[in-house]
Amino acid sequence: MTPIAQTLGHARELITPLLRKMVHRLDPTTRLVVSYHLGWCDAQGGPINAAGGKAIRPCLALLGAEVAGADPEAALPGAVAVELVHNFSLVHDDLIDRDRQRRHRATVWAQWDDASAVLAGDAMLSLAYEVLLDSHSAQARSAEMIVAIATRELIRGQALDSAFENREDVGLAECLDMAQAKTGALISASAAIGAVLAGASATVTDALATYGDHLGLAFQLVDDLLGIWGRPEITGKPVFSDLQSHKKTLPVTWTIENGGPAGRQLAAWLAGELSAQTDAELATIAELVEKGGGRAWAAEEAARRAVLAEEAVANISASPRPDGQLRALARYIIDREA
Repeated sequence: MTPIAQTLGHARELITPLLRKMVHRLDPTTRLVVSYHLGWCDAQGGPINAAGGKAIRPCLALLGAEVAGADPEAALPGAVAVELVHNFSLVHDDLIDRDRQRRHRATVWAQWDDASAVLAGDAMLSLAYEVLLDSHSAQARSAEMIVAIATRELIRGQALDSAFENREDVGLAECLDMAQAKTGALISASAAIGAVLAGASATVTDALATYGDHLGLAFQLVDDLLGIWGRPEITGKPVFSDLQSHKKTLPVTWTIENGGPAGRQLAAWLAGELSAQTDAELATIAELVEKGGGRAWAAEEAARRAVLAEEAVANISASPRPDGQLRALARYIIDREA
């Protein structure tokens, strides 16, 4: 196991007791659905240990407290809060996109129904605020505001993403704004919230938030690459999943604007002038993105954003450990395969 995998695993271990305590507050029906989504049980409630996500956001919260010179446990309420908000968004995103698989299992709406997915997501969002209120921290109100603003931005990003499906003229600048809101806002909040709960200075929390802004875009760029070229046995999603959904992702949008003839063919495909349904046909569309430079640009931009993230937090920590972990996490984000 790599050092960063150990760090992420340790973050998962730290947050799980409090996360389970919060989920136990839900009514039995909703508790089952949420526990299933989090990988704790099967659809009948039988205990299992399925994949529960990478724990990047709670890990960032815990590292933020360490950067501020505090024990990571000072950030536990914030770490659990951002993990709950993240999973609220996943359950709702799966419903909106009609995705039937996540983490190699049926999604909530596919396993149960649309109403169950809406209610499970809403329940997790409510618990995110409860866990911060329960902390009785002097900084709880500031942490709640961070979560509230990030959630508002996340919803704005999702609204833009949905609106883009009905437009053929989506530009790269709009797509970047959507990604910054949908993905970057919560990662930025995750990076800052632990330091806020630890009572860090504005200099430290602002630096961590900037780190998270850049890391969030790097994360989305890599996600978009995996949505086209990811290996289904690792990602848990079908081959060419984003192309199947005609998503206007960052590499696709960049290629349309900058990819010359390949970009024009890609635009024609999005406009419905070219048919692509089979894997072979979708492979041809993926080749257009690659020929037009979108794949290379997205990989290079993700790497550039990771460097900017590292630079934002250089020398803000009194201890080399969290500083090194933040750098390692940035590298993990751009090198990941799922």
